[in-house]
Amino acid sequence: MKTIVITGGAGFIGSHVVRRFVTNHPEYRIINLDALTYAGNLENLKDLEDAENYRFIRGDITDAAFVDQFFEEHSVDGVIHLAAESHVDRSISDPLAFIKTNIEGTVNLLNACRTSWNDGEHLFYHISTDEVYGSLGETGYFTEDTPYDPRSPYSASKASSDHLVRAYRNTYGLPVVISNCSNNYGPHQFPEKLIPLAINNIKHRKSIPIYGKGEKIRAWLYVEDNAAAIDVVYHRGKPGETYNIGGNNEWRNIELIRLLCSIMDQKLERDPGSCASLITFVKDRAGHDRRYAIDSSKILRELGWQPSVTFEEGLEKTVEWYLEHETWLDHVTSGAYVSYYEKQYGK
Repeated sequence: MKTIVITGGAGFIGSHVVRRFVTNHPEYRIINLDALTYAGNLENLKDLEDAENYRFIRGDITDAAFVDQFFEEHSVDGVIHLAAESHVDRSISDPLAFIKTNIEGTVNLLNACRTSWNDGEHLFYHISTDEVYGSLGETGYFTEDTPYDPRSPYSASKASSDHLVRAYRNTYGLPVVISNCSNNYGPHQFPEKLIPLAINNIKHRKSIPIYGKGEKIRAWLYVEDNAAAIDVVYHRGKPGETYNIGGNNEWRNIELIRLLCSIMDQKLERDPGSCASLITFVKDRAGHDRRYAIDSSKILRELGWQPSVTFEEGLEKTVEWYLEHETWLDHVTSGAYVSYYEKQYGK
């Protein structure tokens, strides 16, 4: 039985990837390696705890000695690397945390793979972001050949890790593949990000903060579609290649929030326009990129993947999930999930 390590598997995207691999690939032993920082939540995977091919290990990839020991103790065949600091606002206030996790942590994993992978079939799959490409004007799309132009400490740290992954392939022959994806949304996302933050604030009749005039444009990708794409890239992607994963849609932030407000008015049985009245415009974020949009034709053409839900469908499913899981939302906003971890696994 091959062993695949999924780093950051208790986080938002990671938990969906872990669930997909544990459920759809019983031929693998899946190890979820996560430091359980504020956005890592084991409640996301509570239903998998007794699965025979699943194991959780708490560990920090920024600790090189731990990573080396981990690879010595486990016969690792593949790594799907999702562990990362990912919130742009946090990177602006604390860039060093992003450098340490996203750059140093990635290098620690690469070094461990290089040392332990002497024979057999292996793959280091690095998950990245469209933000490494910088900002687009009104037209055009990011392709796999778009030059890097990161604009925030977060995107710069991810760009650095991308370059290091490619360098380890070119220098050491390490088998690697990279994907860069659009903004993800869906169940289990920590409520510092736009969509769950707005859902939570609307539920409690709090203001919905929108940067500037809400004119920034983002392409969105439903998280389960991304997990499916990661599955496809891991099994069918060509080592050394990069694949852009996008949801084939673009929304101005203000238009997205107005659509979300309309859905919330219906779900909460509030008067039309009630939720929209909570929109509040705040000072724009420093270095806020104007537009992101991904051309995902390569992964469709070469691997046959395409998104399965429209943004409108995915957003409604997301709203329904958060409204049906109020306890989960209350726990992550209060920190109560930490008690769950210590009950299950000890300190």
